[in-house]
Amino acid sequence: MSKRVSFPQSARPSLSRVRGTVVAASVGASMVFGAGAGFAASGTADTTGTAVLAGAADSVAQQAEAQSKAAASAKKAAAERSAKAKETAKKKAAAAKANARKKASSWEAPVERYTLSASYGTGGARWAAKHSGQDFAVPVGTKVEAAHAGTVVKAGPNGGGDGPAYGNAVVIRHSNGKYSQYAHLSTINVHIGQTVKTGQKIALSGNTGNSSGPHLHFEIRTSPNYGSALNPVAFLRSVHVSL
Repeated sequence: MSKRVSFPQSARPSLSRVRGTVVAASVGASMVFGAGAGFAASGTADTTGTAVLAGAADSVAQQAEAQSKAAASAKKAAAERSAKAKETAKKKAAAAKANARKKASSWEAPVERYTLSASYGTGGARWAAKHSGQDFAVPVGTKVEAAHAGTVVKAGPNGGGDGPAYGNAVVIRHSNGKYSQYAHLSTINVHIGQTVKTGQKIALSGNTGNSSGPHLHFEIRTSPNYGSALNPVAFLRSVHVSL
């Protein structure tokens, strides 16, 4: 037979007190778990927003970098084209200058298209002495060019002072001490004292003076006057001009 234990009235737990403790515990737990859930939700939203902003920033940065690279590449290409153009222009200018110097220091035939006729030293009834130059058979009006740069010392009819046999004539003094003479001209385009360049037009060929037909009489002399002629073909060959 069991013995019943009884508590004094003051020691017995109050039902309402127990119920209050449980409710309080439940509310506390709810508050705790609720706060955690809210924190978790809040943390998730912040992380997503930050990721979106970071991605957009990266995209903008990449586009900016690509545009910067493209601009730099275009600038470099433009600079290279400019440098190449300048170098090409410089080379062309240098080549033109070199050609000008070469032409100024060179000799050439007095006409471009011709047929060689009477040669230097040829004898015959047409000349009081042997032929003093080289004849180039060309039509009247053919352009006559300076065989070398120099200064005009004779220009006019009567052989420029050498006699009527030459007709209209021009004599040019050159820097090497030689003189070139052009005779039987139809037209003279230079005057005494004028400086001319190699290849410059000085006259038109003709048939004036003691001439049996249209041609250019060409001499190389050691002085400006008749009687000092050299073999013009041999001289031109010595300055690298072959007729």
